[in-house]
Amino acid sequence: MALSRFLASAGLSRRGFLRTGALGLIGTGLAAAGRAVAGAVTTPDTSARAARAAGSYAGASGGPIAAPARGALDPHGFLTAFDGGRVSTLPDGRTLREYDLVAEDREIEVARGVFFPAWTYNGTVPGPTLRGTEGDVMRVRFRNEGAMPHTIHFHGIHAAGMDGVFEIIDRGKEFVYEFTAEPFGLHLYHCHVMPLKAHIHRGLYGAFLIDPKTPRPPMREMIMVMNGYDTDMDGENEFYTVNGVANCYVERPIRLQVGEQVRVYLVNLTEFDLINSLHIHANFFHLYRTGTSLTPSEFTDTVMLCQGERAVVEFSYRYPGKYMFHAHQSEFAELGWMGFFEVGEGGA
Repeated sequence: MALSRFLASAGLSRRGFLRTGALGLIGTGLAAAGRAVAGAVTTPDTSARAARAAGSYAGASGGPIAAPARGALDPHGFLTAFDGGRVSTLPDGRTLREYDLVAEDREIEVARGVFFPAWTYNGTVPGPTLRGTEGDVMRVRFRNEGAMPHTIHFHGIHAAGMDGVFEIIDRGKEFVYEFTAEPFGLHLYHCHVMPLKAHIHRGLYGAFLIDPKTPRPPMREMIMVMNGYDTDMDGENEFYTVNGVANCYVERPIRLQVGEQVRVYLVNLTEFDLINSLHIHANFFHLYRTGTSLTPSEFTDTVMLCQGERAVVEFSYRYPGKYMFHAHQSEFAELGWMGFFEVGEGGA
C-alpha cells in the first residue's frame, strides 16, 4: 500500500502526518525509521503504474508502456563522477568533447524496497554529470530508446536549433547536439517534452558543469542533485533524495578530513515542490550562485533553490566528528533527504 493511501485510510495527509511528529526521525535513528517508513510502501505494480502513467503521458504510438528494466543506483559513485567525454582537438585548435546519452526506461530502487518506474539518461537518476571547459565544443549524441518521445535541453548559451524544445526525438531516433560551452558555471540539462513535469519528475535530468579557463582552486569536489519521487503518481512526492536514493548518506556517511577543502556543485531538480535546500550543521560555507562568478556572494549555512537553480558551495571542517546535512524543509529531511559527513582527524 502506498504511503499516501495508507495515510488517507487513517484520515491523515502526508504533511499532516509529519506535523504530528509521528516519524520521530532524529540523529542516527533516521536510517532505521526511514526503512520503517519505506516498509509501508510496497514495490509498485510496474505494469499497472506504467499503464496509468501512459494514460496521462501518451506516447507517439498510443500503445502501452512496457515494464522498465531494473537497475541499481550508486549515489556514492555518482558523488564524484564527472564525465569529461571523449576528448580530441579540432583543426582550429579548439577542444572537442563527445558524449553519448541514451534515454531508456528503467525501474530503480529509490529507498529500501521501494521501486520507481523511471525515465533515465544512461540508466541512472540523475543522469551523468557532463563536464567541459569554457570555449570547448560539446557534441552530445542522443539516442532515444525509451517508450516516449524525448529531448535534451541544456542550460547555457547556444543556437536555437540546439535548444531541445522543438526537435522532438521519437523512439529509436537520434539527434546530435553541438554547441560551444558557455558561460562558465554550474548548469543542468533535462528533457523538454510536454508535459514537462512528467519528463523531469520521472528522472530525465542531470548536471552540466563548465569550468572557467583559469581553473578554480583545487579542492575535493562533489556533485549533489536534489530531487523527489512521487511513487504512487498522485502528484505529491513520497520520497526526497540527493543523488537519487533516500537516506543513502545516512547509512553510509561521506568521509572527510579536518581542514580538507570541499567544493559541492548543488543542483535542484525537484518536481511538485516550489523549493529545495541544503543546510550543513556546525559550519558555514561560501556560496557562489550559478557558479558564474569566482567571488562568493554569501557566507552562510543554508541555501534555498527553486527548480533549475544551482549553486557552488565551498567549506571545510575545523573539528572531527559526525555532522549532519539535509534539506531545511523538515518534511524533505524526514522523507529521505538527509546525510552525514564523517570528519576524521586528518593526516596519514
